[in-house]
This record gives sequence, C-alpha cells and structure tokens, in this order.
Amino acid sequence: QVQLVESGGGLVPPGGSLRLSCAASGFTPDYYGIGWFRQAPGKEREGVSCISISDRITYYTDSLKGRFTISRDNAKNTVYLQMNSLKPEDTAVYYCATAPTCDDYDLFGSWGQGTQVTVSS
Repeated sequence: QVQLVESGGGLVPPGGSLRLSCAASGFTPDYYGIGWFRQAPGKEREGVSCISISDRITYYTDSLKGRFTISRDNAKNTVYLQMNSLKPEDTAVYYCATAPTCDDYDLFGSWGQGTQVTVSS
C-alpha cells in the first residue's frame, strides 16, 4: 500500500527555518516524482515544488525559489522540503504527494495527511 507521511511542521517566528519530511512506504520514491503542496485557510491548494525521477526540480511558485529547497534521500525513502526565511504568508498545511511526472497536477495522488506550519511571532 502506497503511503506518504509528512512531518516536521510547527510554530516558527518570521525569519525562521523548518525542514519538512515526506516518508514514503509501499513504493520506491526514486521511481516517482514527489511534490510538495500547501493550503492556507480559505485558499486553494497551491504547488510548492516537485522532484522528478531524474532529480529534476520544479518550483511551481517562483516566489519560493531561493527560500525553499526540495531534496530526496533514496536510502531513507524520504523527500525533504527545507524552508528558510519563513514569512507569515507561508502559514499553511503542507502536503506531499506522488506522481509519474511533476508536470501535471492532475496526476498527483497518495496524498499524505499534511503537517501544519505556522509562522508567527
């Protein structure tokens, strides 16, 4: 059974950092793209970043480039999202999901339960 479990969220002051983890089980994540998404209260879910089978990285939101970094550790079946210089507008529930390609939102599935990130002083 394919399963993704996010962790690493929490409360952080503006300017702080967090590293989110997306642990995969039931499949080998290096054969799939893994994407990070987020949903803030009252807003639609938006894509953050994705790492493909060939480790090509896609940033769905240009404004996050330079602050957020996606990476994978195949030995641990885990994909990470390093988030630096966090802002209050980064507050959201962050989800990971898997897809054969990072290029099509509609192909993402096996969504995790999400991890809450709150940026506040």
